[in-house]
Amino acid sequence: MVLELVGGALLSVFLEVAIDRLASRQVVDFFRGRKLDQTLLSKLGIKLQSIDAVADDAEQKQFKDARVKVWLGAVKNAVFDAEDILDEIEYELSKCKPEDESESQTFTGCTCKVPNLCKSYSLCSFNKEIKSRMEQVLDRLEFLSNQKGDLGLKKASGVGSGSRSWSTVSQKLPSTSLIVESVVYGRDDDKKMIFHWLTSDSDNGNQLSILSIVGMGGLGRTTLAQHVYNDPRIEDKFDIKAWVCVSDQFDVFEITRTILEAITKSTDDSRDLEMVHGRLKEQLTSKKFLLVLDDVWNEKQKKWELVLTPLKFGAQGCKIIVTTRHMNVASTVGSNKIHSLSELRGDHCWQLLATHAFRNDNPQPTLERKEIGMKIVEKCAGLPLALTTIGSLLNKKSSVSEWERILKSEIWDFPEEDSDIVPALKLSYHHLPSHLKRCFAYCALFPKNYVFDKEYLIQLWMAENFLHCGQQTKSPEELGEEYFNNLLSRSFFQQSSITSKSCFVMHDLLNNLANYVCGDICFRLEIDKQKNIPTTACHISVAINHVRSFGGFQTSCDTKRFRTFMPTSENMNFLNERWYCKMSIQSLFSKFKSLRVLSLSHCSNLTEVPDTVGNLKHLRSLDLSNTDINNIPETTCSLYNLQILKLNNCTNLKELPSNLHKLTNLRRLELIDTLLKKVPPNLGKLKNLQVLMSRFDADKSKELGIQQLRELNLHGSLSIGELQNIENPSDALAVDLKNKTRLLDLKLNWGLEENPDDSAKERYATVLDNLQPSKHLEKLSIKNYGGTRLPSWLNDNSLSKVVCLVLDSCKSCACWPPVGLLPLLKDLEITKLNGIKSIDADFYGSCSSSFSSLETLKFSFMGEWEKWECQAVTNAFPCLQILSIWNCRKLKGNLPDKLLHLKMLDINRCHQLVSFLPVAPEISVLKLCHIGKLQLDYQPANLKQLTIGGHNIEASLLERTGQIISDTSLERLFIYSSPEMNIPMSCFNHFLTCLKISDGCADQKKKKNK
Repeated sequence: MVLELVGGALLSVFLEVAIDRLASRQVVDFFRGRKLDQTLLSKLGIKLQSIDAVADDAEQKQFKDARVKVWLGAVKNAVFDAEDILDEIEYELSKCKPEDESESQTFTGCTCKVPNLCKSYSLCSFNKEIKSRMEQVLDRLEFLSNQKGDLGLKKASGVGSGSRSWSTVSQKLPSTSLIVESVVYGRDDDKKMIFHWLTSDSDNGNQLSILSIVGMGGLGRTTLAQHVYNDPRIEDKFDIKAWVCVSDQFDVFEITRTILEAITKSTDDSRDLEMVHGRLKEQLTSKKFLLVLDDVWNEKQKKWELVLTPLKFGAQGCKIIVTTRHMNVASTVGSNKIHSLSELRGDHCWQLLATHAFRNDNPQPTLERKEIGMKIVEKCAGLPLALTTIGSLLNKKSSVSEWERILKSEIWDFPEEDSDIVPALKLSYHHLPSHLKRCFAYCALFPKNYVFDKEYLIQLWMAENFLHCGQQTKSPEELGEEYFNNLLSRSFFQQSSITSKSCFVMHDLLNNLANYVCGDICFRLEIDKQKNIPTTACHISVAINHVRSFGGFQTSCDTKRFRTFMPTSENMNFLNERWYCKMSIQSLFSKFKSLRVLSLSHCSNLTEVPDTVGNLKHLRSLDLSNTDINNIPETTCSLYNLQILKLNNCTNLKELPSNLHKLTNLRRLELIDTLLKKVPPNLGKLKNLQVLMSRFDADKSKELGIQQLRELNLHGSLSIGELQNIENPSDALAVDLKNKTRLLDLKLNWGLEENPDDSAKERYATVLDNLQPSKHLEKLSIKNYGGTRLPSWLNDNSLSKVVCLVLDSCKSCACWPPVGLLPLLKDLEITKLNGIKSIDADFYGSCSSSFSSLETLKFSFMGEWEKWECQAVTNAFPCLQILSIWNCRKLKGNLPDKLLHLKMLDINRCHQLVSFLPVAPEISVLKLCHIGKLQLDYQPANLKQLTIGGHNIEASLLERTGQIISDTSLERLFIYSSPEMNIPMSCFNHFLTCLKISDGCADQKKKKNK
């Protein structure tokens, strides 16, 4: 039933893309250059447009007329066949590029035509095949187009004007300020935040402040706004209150007049914008007002500014609350504050469902119904609208069997008159531009709760040819980023709360929406829940969850039509789990013909890639990561459409095919955790190629030396090891790291060498000087460096964007570069710099201000460090939050006097350290073990965790510890090896949740939980 509501326009997207490609310069030039019949292109384009005109109507009628459903399937197959032909044309053009280059090099100056005879015959044969297949597609489309009238298909209004009419899109009922839900569950914190914003003057005296409540359809934005709007505590805060439901038709004149009518409580007869602006200004001048604009969709800045113009005449402290599904809208309206609404959690979901399901104790809340209800709560995934709707539906069902039937049903199966969920989500989908509809529907391949990487999804879209830009001013990656951010801003994606910032999830109901929107085109094969793959399926993901093997396809399955084949797991990275392919790898490859995306990542029995991989001429993305392959066949170099090749963590793979440079469309080569010995030659010719390789070890031989990296467009992070093997420092200079602007994380490692001689030390220093990275570098690590001086490029402003710096085992370095002048440095870790005896002005670089952004500073195993000169420097470490000093046994002093934002101080095995601890009013964690004579002369009021230990702790510090335990809100206390410590149990405050004492006078452990 839901497809009847949301299925429209998806076929149209495919049709529109095919029409655009037929008219592209590349295809037209191909036909003209090969002297093919160009009228075929125009005829095919006209037929596709003819079918496109009735596509929406057909999408709607297929659910009531089986003939239309069959017709639609035939149209989709014909369109896919047309796309295959266009892809093969692109393949042929890409194939010609390296061949032409090769011939120009081999036959320069040669007038003999013999070498071209075979090629000419091949081209002639290809031209005939293309012409024949295109005529076949045209005949099929001609036949299908002639059936439109018999099937009663009608042209949709708006076709050809760039917008499509959705007659079946239900209009959202307008909201009012009156409260519908008397109780709002799980929104106390949200209401508190909004109330505080309404009653505070925290917007720096702005005359008009705007708060946007943002969230996907059905999250309860309107309900939350209604409860805040009607809160009796704000009645006397504003002279005027008004509520306006805006919805998706943003007419400036009508909205302004509606605002005026909401304020005056009367009908306005203004005839133009000038008149209504004047009247609204008159009503608001010097008045403090609260205005709620509910359900705003407009993203056009000029329209919003026109609405805002008369609202600026209110008194200071006026507030506007905007509710919207789009983050872009929140930006357009110039929000002073944006509040993203999240799903309901835990008991609140059950409370909301139960309120509606057991209204008036009918039906009775029996234990059996509660158990079913809790399972239904899980399906609703925290969406208030779903909980309310299904709760009301359950209230109408008296028998337990009916409740079980609802549990087993999909939300999309409910009649629309019984459910507001489908229209709510459908509306968001309806408002998507056509190019985003296809990108969203493709996400149906992901299982529910699947955490996906943003870059990974963009790469899939690119491989499926979803990323088109008419002006060609943006790269596919840039366009994909734009598409992704657009879907994110519209709440189709949400940032994952448990993984990195680049990882995202889809709400379960939006995952369902994607599944139903795409119909049978995308199919998730769940091995432990076997289902036959539909004959119309093109994109296949294999859920490798509990049963970690894949047995093959049923005989009726048309694998030749597949465009995607990839495994998915409950976790994006498989957590190092692998799966087994029961059919032979050779047989698996032979099944495919039209694949654009092939992933065999984590396949445990993939040890050899068949030569037949070269037959997959449509392939654009190939992922063989985390497998045991030891070579890549040369036939891979005939995949001329290939854009992405992933070979991450292939530990047996040492080199790549020598002709990889012939893949002229290759844009991304991933070799993370794959230690290549030899880089293929001429990769620098591929101007759009991004190379990600996490590690490269320099070799003494020229063939395997570091200079291989010179022509690679390196991205991301790279660790270059065995740098002691570079005998000629000019080889390091030839790598040209300074111009590798996309390399953001660099590790430079030397092999362990006990006592290098002076000439070696000087060579190492020159090598390091020559490995200067680009000014865009963000992370730098130098390890086991044997030179006597750190590089000169650490002394200037060339690394102004570095946020993390690690200096490890640079044992011969005796002086500091001025790292305190790095403006964005947040993390600094210094280990085993045994040539350093003092930290002085050289380290800071400035006497007045240094380490302006530093948050974490760690020293460890500094065997000769004796003195830290802090007093001569003022305003250092203004942002420092973590200071750690470990195993610096000769350090005597001092420590910084004040670290106003320090949260954690950890000092361990610094036996000779004599100093006062820094004054740190925000410190919450203090760890002092095996230290010298440290003193604490202030009370750390915010301390939550204290660890103290060692036999030589100063008596005054022991005494201060007792006071800390008694007088602060300490929650966790750990005492080690301190027999002199004697703290009565009566000192322990009621905040303490964990106490551990070992190897001391009490030698006991105690834990208590609040």
